[in-house]
Amino acid sequence: QLRESGGGAVQPGGSLRLSCVASNFPPKYSFRDYHMEWVRQAPGKGLEWIAQVSTDGLKTFYGDTAKGRFTISRDNAKNTVYLQLNDLKPEDTAMYYCTETETNRRGQGTLVTVSS
Repeated sequence: QLRESGGGAVQPGGSLRLSCVASNFPPKYSFRDYHMEWVRQAPGKGLEWIAQVSTDGLKTFYGDTAKGRFTISRDNAKNTVYLQLNDLKPEDTAMYYCTETETNRRGQGTLVTVSS
């Protein structure tokens, strides 16, 4: 199970920190075995890939939208992946989901709304 949290309403230029706690892994697997990603879906649009973090947290990759504003990280001791959102814009309004790269397992999402 993947459970996201941390979304909410924020004004343009504001920040949020999203969290995603993972649980219920197959036998012999744990959180540290999976690359983790964040994706989002804006109203009326398709899924957009945001970022990925490696299993050990040392490598990160970003889509063009996220570069310079968003930061992905993870804490394997807490089975948690984070997405720091800075300098938010109205076009960042979307449902944000964390996913496991290897399994495509996805949570229910957390809603981020950016408006003045």
